[in-house]
Amino acid sequence: MIEARHLRVLRAVAATGSFSAAGRRLGCTQPAVSQQMKALEASVGTPLLVRGGREMRLTQAGEALVRHAGGILAGLTAAEEEVAAIAGLRAGRVRLVSFPSGSSALVPAALAALRAAHPGTRVSLEEAEPPASVDMLREGECDVALAFRYPGAPGVEEWDDLVVRPLLTDRLVGLVPERHPLAARSGAVGIGELAGEPWIAGCPRCRGRLVEVCEDAGFTPRIDFATDDYPAVVGLVGAGLGVAVLPQLALESVRPRHARVLTLEPAVRREIVALTLPDLAQVPAVAATLEQLGHAADR
Repeated sequence: MIEARHLRVLRAVAATGSFSAAGRRLGCTQPAVSQQMKALEASVGTPLLVRGGREMRLTQAGEALVRHAGGILAGLTAAEEEVAAIAGLRAGRVRLVSFPSGSSALVPAALAALRAAHPGTRVSLEEAEPPASVDMLREGECDVALAFRYPGAPGVEEWDDLVVRPLLTDRLVGLVPERHPLAARSGAVGIGELAGEPWIAGCPRCRGRLVEVCEDAGFTPRIDFATDDYPAVVGLVGAGLGVAVLPQLALESVRPRHARVLTLEPAVRREIVALTLPDLAQVPAVAATLEQLGHAADR
């Protein structure tokens, strides 16, 4: 019989390449990892790992088992939560992953409302940008992923295998120093009017979209600074070091001191959603989390 704890250890060994590194990741000893791998190989009746020097590599059977492990573990989590709810246990556990601007603008209100309505539900929060956050969901490492994508952008990812809860559409806006010639513009500004400016870029995903939009407008932006920290982007713009394009949601929790927000044309929007697996969507705590994220986005 394959046990969930053995699958978790196998995934850790596959990810790290050794028993000792897997032990450090899981918080156990190297001999304990070795024993669990021997037990798993005995259960399936075939070798799963090839030991060569200091590194391990998966056999064909090991690769197949790792490939299915994420779905198996997610299914087990769903089963445990549903059984607990059916048995009347008024508790739940939700592992939420969110991108930074979602963490600051949507998550606090949603989790506060969830705690008020279901005080026994525990939610953990980890930050990751899509597509890494979506991969974590598919691998069974979280229960809900707050994610975004740019419809119509080259290589936009598909979520057909997931339950998608649309939350809001977020428009990209321009940010210029308060003394910039365009700072007093009341109408929309064409992004081509910023072609000769030094640029401050945000997260890698938004940075890539910025370059695509600028190239569509006929120029390549000269990016002098790049940072995942939106307050840092705002601070750099406010200091007169360049211009930026940010999601409007990123400005919800940041006061743009010494900077002015511009409406950009052509309009570029991103779709913000909450994602979960079909099995997990039936878990009461997960469903409640999706509902509260929806209410927070409406507000």
